[in-house]
Amino acid sequence: MDGDRRLHIHPDPVALAHAAAARFAALARAAQADHRGFHVALAGGSTPRQLYRALATEFRDRIDWGATHVYFGDERCVPPGHPDSNFGMADEALLSHVALPPAQIHRIEAEDPDPRAAARHYADLLHRHLPRAHGEATGRFDLVLLGLGPDGHIASLFPDTAILDERRAWAAAVHVDKLQAWRISLTYPVLDAARHLALLVAGEGKAEIVRDVLGETGPAARHPAARLRPRGELEWFLDRAAARLLPGV
Repeated sequence: MDGDRRLHIHPDPVALAHAAAARFAALARAAQADHRGFHVALAGGSTPRQLYRALATEFRDRIDWGATHVYFGDERCVPPGHPDSNFGMADEALLSHVALPPAQIHRIEAEDPDPRAAARHYADLLHRHLPRAHGEATGRFDLVLLGLGPDGHIASLFPDTAILDERRAWAAAVHVDKLQAWRISLTYPVLDAARHLALLVAGEGKAEIVRDVLGETGPAARHPAARLRPRGELEWFLDRAAARLLPGV
């Protein structure tokens, strides 16, 4: 896991969510000042949900939602109203509570019966919408939010799946055998290109995987999260329980 990496350790999940929301707001202001828009990919999971609730309440008026574009790091192949939908969770916790123009919410149309076609459509959307700095051939996210699974997966980049080796497409479909389900996910090329990556991890049940991922370096890294090679800044937002096995904590 190369690149600029910082750890932020907080007493509990509430403090973690508050700190991540403050960082989200600061990055939004910086991006909007730089290129008049903030392009962020949201994550699923319980820890991001707490962040979204903070953004929808205390931080709602600190962000120019009219200049914000929302995307998704991954999605289960279910309709948007399904209880397992990452879009559905984000909509309930955040999107329906802020003045975000509907045309600036770019969800993955994972209900398409052809997951591969849906992934190609989303990759095309990213190429059309993500902002490019002067001289850059491709666009970049301003911020990608990620959770961390107990097996080290991020987005829907699960261990021992073919998507881990995808180096061209920005989004791809993946069948996760152990879940017996299709998912659509951003891939390493677009994650690594992001200006900022934020990993949000809470709970003592994540302590061992946090220790293992942060201890892995180089191309032989086993865990998907440890295979990130960011060109920008990578920040870890941890609560003390998730960080308890790290040296010096």
